[in-house]
Amino acid sequence: MTEPHVVRSTAETIRSGYLDPTAAPVVSINSGDRVSFPDTWTHWGNEAVFGMTFAEREPLRHKYPQGPYAMLGPVEVVGADPGDVIECTIETLRTLDWGWNSFPLGVGALPHDFSEPYLHYFRFDDDRRRAEFVPGVEFDLNPFVGVIGTEPAGDDATSAILSGPYGGNLVLNALTAGSSVFLPVFKPGGRVWFGDIHAVQGDGVVDQTAIETAAEDLVIRYELRKGVPLSGPLVETDTEWIGFGFSDNLDDALVQCLRGLIGWLNAAAGISESEAYALCSLAVSFRVAQYANQTGSAYSSVPAKAVHGRVPKRVFSPDKVLQINEWLRPAK
Repeated sequence: MTEPHVVRSTAETIRSGYLDPTAAPVVSINSGDRVSFPDTWTHWGNEAVFGMTFAEREPLRHKYPQGPYAMLGPVEVVGADPGDVIECTIETLRTLDWGWNSFPLGVGALPHDFSEPYLHYFRFDDDRRRAEFVPGVEFDLNPFVGVIGTEPAGDDATSAILSGPYGGNLVLNALTAGSSVFLPVFKPGGRVWFGDIHAVQGDGVVDQTAIETAAEDLVIRYELRKGVPLSGPLVETDTEWIGFGFSDNLDDALVQCLRGLIGWLNAAAGISESEAYALCSLAVSFRVAQYANQTGSAYSSVPAKAVHGRVPKRVFSPDKVLQINEWLRPAK
């Protein structure tokens, strides 16, 4: 295996809160290349540091109006064209030894229920496996990449708190080491960005934050899949395929997710749309990925509410799994 390219987080490689269509590629790679991203930045241009008070952090929300995430990119994949897909596989992910959870007033599923903002810092053990919350309560850490996407079409900057067919703010806790996300390409080279490393998060992220952190060590492999007609991001783990729906309400997000999975199963698995609809009712778990709500946000954009549908591989025969795999990864 060849050594990965190395891209460090610097003022030149990071955009705080947005995907920048004017940015030069931080690296130009061939399909199958791996890229190492050591010591990624924390939120707000690496200005989030352990122990800051809420009052000390609050001005940073206004300093970075497009969003808090330190976005690194773009990674250019040679030969990627609109209509293709880039498969991004998280090979290695080790976090910093600390993180935080917080909510200002006016955000989350309960924007008016609390009279004081909240901020809690965590220290992780040396193996990055456990973190104590309060006495008698500990979390098993499950680090994942919160935001990853290709640049959408057009010449405008895109807030990193948004999501859509290009990916973006997926906040899916299954996007851990060993999993992959397939991202449709909208511009030559794909121009892939990522940011917002999380240590652990439940489905829904109801207070609007996970345990937010950054990466000491992150390696991503990028593989170009030519001519794969995927209409939106698709995550693959050892046991599932996971599709998404985004909207300003959960009803429409679920319907979008369902229709997307029906279309994909029809194309990739070769079953009828009626059969795919029935399969989604019988075997697919639809869950809230993000209950986004920012009535009092300092940011210029509001993230979509998101639903994801988990399609279990175990319901398909080995031949059918192979058929789906060949659809996602066609022979060159």
